[in-house]
Amino acid sequence: MGRVTPRVLVVDDEPKIVDVVASYLRKAGYEPVTAASGTEALRAFEKERPVLVILDLMLPDLSGEEICRKLRARSRVPIIMLTAKAEDADAVRGLTLGADDYVTKPFSPRQLMARVAAVVRRAAGSESPVARLLCFNGDDLQIDDTAGTVRKAGMNVAVTPREFRLLRLFAGNPGRVFSREELISRALGDDFDGSDRTIDAHVKNLRQKIETDPHAPDYIHTVHGIGYRFIAEESP
Repeated sequence: MGRVTPRVLVVDDEPKIVDVVASYLRKAGYEPVTAASGTEALRAFEKERPVLVILDLMLPDLSGEEICRKLRARSRVPIIMLTAKAEDADAVRGLTLGADDYVTKPFSPRQLMARVAAVVRRAAGSESPVARLLCFNGDDLQIDDTAGTVRKAGMNVAVTPREFRLLRLFAGNPGRVFSREELISRALGDDFDGSDRTIDAHVKNLRQKIETDPHAPDYIHTVHGIGYRFIAEESP
């Protein structure tokens, strides 16, 4: 049986951009699948099961933010957002919604391919070869390394690949204080070029998902002036 070429879903309503990105993806060894609207994107995602989604924020029907939320509700597939919005707050919002990275227009196709390679590499590296279920505080929080899933109070929690890597790093080192720089290096990768605010956005998003009261967290505690610490009792 031959090798299956990994698919990348490109969602953009500008044909010139789609053609250029698709051409570079083919050269990089991927099979591009394209969609010009949010509705087409969701349909293509279910049919093609891509390893990565390149998603434009401005679409003719559904917004990129809405598509991102819908994808995150069903999958941890890596997402790179294409946006004309260069403001830092917009970038952080996109990451908080579940994107793994973003590229502002106009962009260099080679720059985008570098981001694609980095995101795919991090996603592949996040999978643990050891089957292990981590449970905390009487099974209130469960982290399944093999499936890459998280459960809170018996309910499935949809987390992004970055959120899962960040939570897994915390859970594997309870009580340890991590600086923001170390969290970026160990959970997001040395080639990540975001800011400390990005880590804060991911932590805030995680708290909304795993804490009973995000404003008085049980698990992820802020260590002022340094970073964060995970505090929990591992269930037997």
